[in-house]
Amino acid sequence: MSVTDDARMKTARRTPLMRALGVVALVTFMSAPVAATGQSRFESSAGPLKAETLVDGLSYPWSVAFLPAGGYLVTERPGALRIVRNGKISEPVAGVPDVWANGQGGLLDVVLAPDFENSRRLYLSYSKPGDGGAGTAVMAATLIEDAEGARLTGQQDIFEMNRFTSRGQHFGSRIVVADDGNLFVTLGERGQGERAQDIEDLAGAVVRIAPDGSIPQDNPFVGEAGHDALWSIGHRNPQGAAKRPSDGSLWTVEHGAQGGDEINKPHPGANYGWPVIAYGENYGGGQIGEGNAKPGMEQPVYYWDPSIAPSGLAFYDGEMFPEWQGDLLVGALKFQLLSRLDMQGDEVAGEEQLFKGAFGRIRDVRVGPDGAIYLLTDKADGELIRISRANDA
Repeated sequence: MSVTDDARMKTARRTPLMRALGVVALVTFMSAPVAATGQSRFESSAGPLKAETLVDGLSYPWSVAFLPAGGYLVTERPGALRIVRNGKISEPVAGVPDVWANGQGGLLDVVLAPDFENSRRLYLSYSKPGDGGAGTAVMAATLIEDAEGARLTGQQDIFEMNRFTSRGQHFGSRIVVADDGNLFVTLGERGQGERAQDIEDLAGAVVRIAPDGSIPQDNPFVGEAGHDALWSIGHRNPQGAAKRPSDGSLWTVEHGAQGGDEINKPHPGANYGWPVIAYGENYGGGQIGEGNAKPGMEQPVYYWDPSIAPSGLAFYDGEMFPEWQGDLLVGALKFQLLSRLDMQGDEVAGEEQLFKGAFGRIRDVRVGPDGAIYLLTDKADGELIRISRANDA
């Protein structure tokens, strides 16, 4: 298949594997926007797709999790946690933390504990108000649903970043539960790039904590200079993170400045360069830092220039789309699309861009237990959308 617009080739980096295979970097499928609470068809490399809006009326939804007995938990950035079932949105779940709902801050990620079906334990990330403004925090709690309604109990903040600021940007905030039960949490540098290179500062980093908030003793900075919670540093604003099912490895996607959005596979103790090195350029033009490479700093697996403004990240792992098994799915805010990255091991062999402009800004992407792909749209009247095969029953 050919690229629909040669000028768009700049939007995706061709990795060494792509050059060796002669793979075209970008294939874009576009169709008319889907109507709220309706259905629409789209073409893709896996054949015709059906988009069904399960519910609308969500206020800037940020994250979705799948409840084992059916239904969905959805966070709304202004500060509400909702349960969605049978096309209906619940009243706000009681007991969520008070959030600093300013700029990009608010109630952010929601992730279920691996034993949620029995324990009902979950994790929420949010911008926590405090001295100096706000900072990213993680709360653990238990979800109760009974005749009295839905509520959280046993709330406990198990993590918060160690320096708050009144700036309203770059909270990061994705949570990933590793195979060993520990939690990875992504943290933006709060618009203060130099913090991402300070090994005593948790901004601009990936941290690793135990489920109770304690520090795993095999973290890379334990017993060394640097904060014990750190896993990797030099990140700008990683708003997407996912575990690869095939090997349990952590992957992230982060916002660049004017270009330079990155896919990374964070290794323990590694430095991913921001703001010393970066692809793209400063807002308004001009080189960032020292260029795009420096000894001792990692290169991204993949990057976009100009920026697509990436959001949620997921590996496809399901039966509905065997053609896409193991591929990365990336939501985009600015470009309003879903990017599918064709993964060959740790390399990107090509990119397919889907639904461009059809739904607006895509905030989260998840793969459901049914193998369908679920999207959240970032707007005041936000939607939860299910993507399946057009012939799917």
